[in-house]
Amino acid sequence: MLESVTTAALTSALDGLSQRQRAIADNIANVNTPGYKAKVVAFERALASSVAAGDGRTTPTTTESLAPTRMDGNNVNLDIETLTNIETVLRYQFASQAVGGSFKGVQTALRTS
Repeated sequence: MLESVTTAALTSALDGLSQRQRAIADNIANVNTPGYKAKVVAFERALASSVAAGDGRTTPTTTESLAPTRMDGNNVNLDIETLTNIETVLRYQFASQAVGGSFKGVQTALRTS
């Protein structure tokens, strides 16, 4: 398949957003688990650096949240998880549409050749 920096970046973004969605689901599922530390997925800075370097590929990293904990040692904030999930879903939809559009352009170009 044709791989451009844009395609590689969109694929990396989709991978990172997918991993973030899984982390959010785990966080919400463990909102009442004593001692559970929320997971945070980051990839945007690494992706921006990778694109600037002309590559577009990056791997997301998952760390524990440093947010303050409740008395039971859990630091999942349901409001933050909900807002982060909404933002992640919207970004995923946008990236998916961008990938689909680039493939349609290639498909159209191949048909007219």
